[in-house]
Amino acid sequence: MAIFRWQGIGPQGQTLHGEMEAASRDAVISRLRSQRIRPLPEHIREKGKGLDREIKIPGLGEKVKAKDIVIFTRQLATMIDAGLPIMLSLDILAQQTPNKTFAKVIKQIKGDVESGSPLASSLAKHPKIFDDLYTNMVSAGEIGGILDTILARLAAYMEKAVKLKAKIKGAMIYPASIVTVAVAVTAILLIYVIPVFADMFSSFGKELPLPTQIAINLSYVAIAYLKYIIAAIVGTAFAIRMWYRTERGRYAIDGLLLKLPIFGDIVRKAAVARFTRTLSTLISSGVPILDSLFITAKTAGNKVVEAAVMAARQSISQGKTLTEPLIESKVFPPMVCQMINVGETTGALDAMLNKIADFYEDEVDAAVSNLTSLMEPLVIVFLGVVIGGLVVSMYLPIFQLGTVLN
Repeated sequence: MAIFRWQGIGPQGQTLHGEMEAASRDAVISRLRSQRIRPLPEHIREKGKGLDREIKIPGLGEKVKAKDIVIFTRQLATMIDAGLPIMLSLDILAQQTPNKTFAKVIKQIKGDVESGSPLASSLAKHPKIFDDLYTNMVSAGEIGGILDTILARLAAYMEKAVKLKAKIKGAMIYPASIVTVAVAVTAILLIYVIPVFADMFSSFGKELPLPTQIAINLSYVAIAYLKYIIAAIVGTAFAIRMWYRTERGRYAIDGLLLKLPIFGDIVRKAAVARFTRTLSTLISSGVPILDSLFITAKTAGNKVVEAAVMAARQSISQGKTLTEPLIESKVFPPMVCQMINVGETTGALDAMLNKIADFYEDEVDAAVSNLTSLMEPLVIVFLGVVIGGLVVSMYLPIFQLGTVLN
């Protein structure tokens, strides 16, 4: 079957347009009318012919971002809550989505649903965009007849997850950028600036101050072994990246991240917030506890946390509590384990998990703010010691010029 571009007038008089797979132009018109859309025959033409042909450049396709999925979920929930048929909702969203790649995916989902497949199964065919958490929640919403409520809840969860991720990235960008600039400036001083001073000082014929001699020696080493230094840095980064792709390597590195003096606290709090928010959302949406824990473990983003959650899942499958393995893992703070225990005892686990998530998201905010405040004096000290030390060492012979010449 061919793909046709079409335009029509919607039930409320709005102009609609999109693409549809059909056997013929008449089939497109018939299907649009069945969807309460008045087709405009002069604007219905087969895609890929004449001026309608698209030019595609390999490798330049748009990526579907988390923000696109959040907007799609929120709008779909609103349309279903307003009483619009799911087919029409998907059709409208495909037309309104500016991301062409995502629009194509939505059309494929619409086609699968139109063929009789459940929405969750249609979404599951695109795992790179809709993960297990998303599809399982949609499935629970379809079964329970509360799809609009589940989608709204899912959109709220994703919005908070995106916000939390952005905060963590923001906390890492500032020190990383400062260190990068410092390393670049230091390299320029060692390779280009200090050799000029070294040539000038060599005419003195006297012994130079120790800091100056150390800086000049560092410059000689940097120039002589520059290629090897760059190769070592690139090789080390590549080796760490490849090791991180293995189960053992990722577990070791993720465990190290949790133990870091300053960043480890932020990583731990973010992991707790993500775990509790995800599990709360799944349980409150009607997903079985074992499935919820499995999905939560796979979306934890940290292998140490994933192992702890999988141990908790194993404990529950054997008729034990969720709290015991979480305490034994020593990944989750005692307060979190106690609150989860209270939630299990009172039968309000989802509500308790939600409260923990709110608390730890606020804790991440505070930790990021404290980190930014702490980094400012540390950065000043770092720049003063490294770059300032090199500059001062070069001017020491000039300050002591009288002593050196005599």
